[in-house]
Amino acid sequence: MIPRAEMTTNERTSRRHSRVLLAATLLLTLAGCSILSDKPKSTSTIYAPEPKVQADPAWPKVDWQLVIAPPIAARIVDSLRMAVRPTPGELQVYRGAQWARPPSDMLVDTVLRALEDSGRIQGVARQGAGVASDFKLLFEVRRFESDYAQGAVPSATIEVSAKLLHVREQKVAASKVFVQATPAASTGVADVAQAFEQALSTVGHDIAGWTLVSGEAYRRTLPPPAKG
Repeated sequence: MIPRAEMTTNERTSRRHSRVLLAATLLLTLAGCSILSDKPKSTSTIYAPEPKVQADPAWPKVDWQLVIAPPIAARIVDSLRMAVRPTPGELQVYRGAQWARPPSDMLVDTVLRALEDSGRIQGVARQGAGVASDFKLLFEVRRFESDYAQGAVPSATIEVSAKLLHVREQKVAASKVFVQATPAASTGVADVAQAFEQALSTVGHDIAGWTLVSGEAYRRTLPPPAKG
């Protein structure tokens, strides 16, 4: 028969070993969670801005057609992750938040709908839709980020380089860089997303109007078509 004192010591040692194993298991689990924290969470909030553009009565009515080419953008810019610049030279992403569509898609859709809804252009479509176009609109999305710019509240900042190409002559009819920074109501992600909706509306309005004015101005410089 084993003495009672010896059994008590063994039990205590066993329990101590169990606690050590449990603590090690918890540490490994937490370590695994910290690594996974850099990946999008399955419970991320998805934001889908719905910008609305009001046509300007001063926009000209044109009888030519336009296609919009797929934009060029760096991967970090055209990501579903919501980019934020807390300080100059540092780019991060909001944890637990993402866009429903890439920024380039949102931009093209905003400009396309602005032109279609304006009723001031004969035809406009995405490139590849089979539309015979007179002009092609080219984009480079340079920035699509929440920028603190050393302030207490960030601004939804969009920077787009646009070129209007005359298809038949293969010449750049006009080019311009559009920059819009719309302050958010607070540092909250929902308010930042709302600021992006407003910024997209402004940029879409400016690009649509510029496209109509610049395209029509260039068309007027062309010689009349030869009579067959």
